Amino acid sequence: MSAPASRPGRLVRSPVVLRDGQWWLVSGAGSVLATDPTFTSMLDGFAQAMAAADQAVADVRARQSEPPASAAGGQR
Repeated sequence: MSAPASRPGRLVRSPVVLRDGQWWLVSGAGSVLATDPTFTSMLDGFAQAMAAADQAVADVRARQSEPPASAAGGQR
């Protein structure tokens, strides 16, 4: 029921929050602990996929901010 690769917090654009290794459904009326193992394993997978996507975006941005490689042979 925990997401070891995820950091605590709300999944983007969702009413789901990971607190102390447990998934909670949160609304203005209150919070409910998610206990269904199939549902929580899906949340774990989604959180891991989101973390991987965030890392991929960060990698692309880091590459874009690197100076371009100089052309072999110099300028013409």
